[in-house]
Amino acid sequence: MSKVKVGIVGCGNISHVYFTNLKKYPEVDLVAAADIDLARAQQRAEEFGLEKAYTVDQLMADPEIEIVVNLTIPKAHASVCLQALEAGKHVYVEKPIVVTREEGKQVLALAAEKGLRVASAPETFLGGGIQTCRKLIDEGAIGTPISASGFMLCGGHESWHPDPEFYYQIGGGPMFDMGPYYLTAFVTLLGPIRRVTGSAVISYPERTITSEKKRGNKITVETPTHLASVLDFEGGAVGTLITSFDTKAGTSLPNIEIHGSAGTLLVPDPNGFGGSVKLRRAGGDWEEIELTHGYTDNNRGIGVADMARAIREGGQHRANGAMAYHVLEAMHGIHDASRDGKHYMMESTCERPEPMPALEKQSN
Repeated sequence: MSKVKVGIVGCGNISHVYFTNLKKYPEVDLVAAADIDLARAQQRAEEFGLEKAYTVDQLMADPEIEIVVNLTIPKAHASVCLQALEAGKHVYVEKPIVVTREEGKQVLALAAEKGLRVASAPETFLGGGIQTCRKLIDEGAIGTPISASGFMLCGGHESWHPDPEFYYQIGGGPMFDMGPYYLTAFVTLLGPIRRVTGSAVISYPERTITSEKKRGNKITVETPTHLASVLDFEGGAVGTLITSFDTKAGTSLPNIEIHGSAGTLLVPDPNGFGGSVKLRRAGGDWEEIELTHGYTDNNRGIGVADMARAIREGGQHRANGAMAYHVLEAMHGIHDASRDGKHYMMESTCERPEPMPALEKQSN
């Protein structure tokens, strides 16, 4: 297939791994870097041997670029996505797809109107760890899935992040920061969500930054920092997900466990591509499962390559906008349920993305 030409908007810290990886995937041709700070775009272009360093408007006006990779800050996700779609370009955006449900509907509606594709991180579910778990579930290794439990527990980011304030502002918090990884993994493994509820609290109304750049500065916390949620899946399984910035002493809980009628599956960290997969069949002991799929390193950008393949060959790309919006709605729904004291019924749904191709077994 002919390569799809790609430009990146947003040349901050997260962009380095995208520039590195998108230079390697055979499906794409990375041709341009853009930023509101042209000097940063020029720096990235020089670093990675790109001829084009643009302002955002210049990149949008380049007729050669087919996919815009949007790595801006979350509050700019919607505006940059809409600008790319208006310019006739497909768009891949870092998580979350946008900040509000209204923005998400607007982006998906414009893409449908224009006949363009939207994709969104996280794409870690395309890695060997979660894809191996998907294969085990689909093959019946744990029987009928009954329940799932996910835990993302930490003490917050003010101890290490140089600019941690946004994690504690509206649109931040542990659910919007890390929830996309867990919920996307859940949807991949178990299918779409029918209903959510939850309890959300602010345990510490004020935080003190202890990282060096702003050590001693105070943060007023505006969004819940500990959320316990329940998820009812359309397929019948019931899930629980706890996300927290308030567990100062750490945890011994797993990342994700899936429980079925015939066994239990220990799923690796959904913030990574590989990891350890363990299976315990009813009446047996834990066994380490050899990964059946590739992409086990930091393969950020594989979602862009997958979308490029779909553009050329047809079919649905896996990290698609419908699933990303479904995850966004679930995160908002959990907050709404806590605020309103009732269940939140999901309005959106999505399809489980197609599994990735398994590794070919070597013959002796």
